[in-house]
Amino acid sequence: MSGSTDSLPMRLAKYLSHCGVCSRRQASRLIDQGLVQVNGHPANHIDHVNDQDEIYVSGKRVSGLAEKLLYLYHKPVGVDCKLNEHDPASLFHQLPDGPRVYPIGRLDKDSRGLLLLTNDGELCHALIHPDNHQEKEYIVTVDADIDTQFCLQMSQGTPVDGQLTLPCVVKQIAPKTFSIILKQGLNRQIRKMAKYCGRRVVDLNRVRIANLILNPETLREGDYCQINLNALVLEHSQA
Repeated sequence: MSGSTDSLPMRLAKYLSHCGVCSRRQASRLIDQGLVQVNGHPANHIDHVNDQDEIYVSGKRVSGLAEKLLYLYHKPVGVDCKLNEHDPASLFHQLPDGPRVYPIGRLDKDSRGLLLLTNDGELCHALIHPDNHQEKEYIVTVDADIDTQFCLQMSQGTPVDGQLTLPCVVKQIAPKTFSIILKQGLNRQIRKMAKYCGRRVVDLNRVRIANLILNPETLREGDYCQINLNALVLEHSQA
């Protein structure tokens, strides 16, 4: 297997995420499903491995630690972030050539804007883990005029899937349009919050993740660009 012969062993799920196979959480699910083998034996969560071990995931050999990559992708409406090679609308068909990368979090199929692609499992964990509270900013247009009360209600939190959303920053920027900055990422959260407040989202555009800002003049819809991982500055959890 490629890589340094003296690389230190690490927990299997962490190793798979470092190799760019998938996120650490996804790796744990693959191990649970019996889809991972180490040196010819079914893998266990407690296995510690390095580049000298023979590791297979779903019958394909893991090629070893890959160069860590980070891309900005300007996702159009209609692209599904699930990596399903049999779905022509899947993000799978939009990925850049080279080492396998995967999205950090998701934008639903009806939404557009900034999506980060990486093979760095630790970075993925740092961005999406709920304890880390990284900011994500969106510009949202709804189907009817909004007012100060709407923004206040959204910012103070609304019930979504049995829980109250965290306080957030909401500012009106046009009769039917507002910006919202979240530090959590529940499933279709903004759409559900707006519905609770009596509005239906007609356009949802993510324009920022942490300190990375989408510039549509330099990164057109459907395009991606590679950036240095050091360009991403994460907010440290206060917990």
